[in-house]
Amino acid sequence: MPRKPKAMPAELPAIPAELLEQFGNGPMTADAINAATLALKKALIERALGGEMNHHLGYASGAAKPAEVSNQRNGKSAKTVLTEDGPIRIEVPRDRDGSFQPLLIPKHERRFTGFDDKIVAMYARGMTVREIQAFLLEQYGTEVSPDFISSVTDEVMAEVTAWQARPLELMYPVVFFDALRVKIRENAVVKNKAIYLALGVLPDGTRDILGLWIEGTEGAKFWMKVFNDLKTRGVNDILIAVTDGLKGMPEALAAVFPATTLQTCIVHLMRNSLDYASWKDRRGLAAAIRPIYTAASAEAAQAELDAFADGEWGQRFPTVSASWRNAWDRVIPFFAFPPAIRKIICMRSTNDAPQRRCRSV
Repeated sequence: MPRKPKAMPAELPAIPAELLEQFGNGPMTADAINAATLALKKALIERALGGEMNHHLGYASGAAKPAEVSNQRNGKSAKTVLTEDGPIRIEVPRDRDGSFQPLLIPKHERRFTGFDDKIVAMYARGMTVREIQAFLLEQYGTEVSPDFISSVTDEVMAEVTAWQARPLELMYPVVFFDALRVKIRENAVVKNKAIYLALGVLPDGTRDILGLWIEGTEGAKFWMKVFNDLKTRGVNDILIAVTDGLKGMPEALAAVFPATTLQTCIVHLMRNSLDYASWKDRRGLAAAIRPIYTAASAEAAQAELDAFADGEWGQRFPTVSASWRNAWDRVIPFFAFPPAIRKIICMRSTNDAPQRRCRSV
């Protein structure tokens, strides 16, 4: 006998009309998410170049110029560099006598690759100064002096710390939470760690990476820290939290944001289902599952799930229907949302785009 789902919650959060209009006009795309990560990279690259200039001149920006130093800052010049995720328009500092030669992105160099993912990882709360310095040393090479790398690290840390502590909005209609495993070099040893990502959607459809956290293991204690961090920075309410069975998250979310609706990520549920099948069976299995999450209501979805379980594909892959039933309590809120919200919860690009930028560190 199939396990009957629990009743739907009496009330689901009201979705702002502006958000529905934004989603109706066009779903979130990988290009839209790119803009959020590219902004992080632009800011950190410019701070690193500022650190190089500090070392070159011998004094920090905003500090009084020593009497014995004749050279000084002379504004900035714009430059477009091509990264692995697209072009970035950056401001490169200049000096009066033209002797400044940036190392991170040399003069006349237009390509900047191999450092993108490391830049995003540096923004994760939990990264140590030593780990960030190791990333910078790896990029600059061993020919730079300790004083040079210290100047750059100071500027990078200032940027990262300010970003981690920046104020957030009072309310986010939708926040996606995700985790991915990355390899990070620590004391000459490569270790597996997890970067946890919170991607918020504002009522006007704007996307923003609210925070990045790095942790060896997940659990309720860690998620309490994440949610309290968001609350401390100004978040009073999250209408819908979209996630994929992150350990300890439901308990922590209920404690800090008790009114938030927790929604299982349909993309991840589909992906996990397809993992049970060989490559040649995945297209057919995906087509057989699709009527479940495209159903018009929770009741219709339950009927489609029962039909799938009794049908050819369900008989071949009984673990698939079992996994959907196990997650059903956090799947069914999905069917009460308007089509525009369902579309965004199902958008693969919403969840995957930031992940592609963080995986190889």
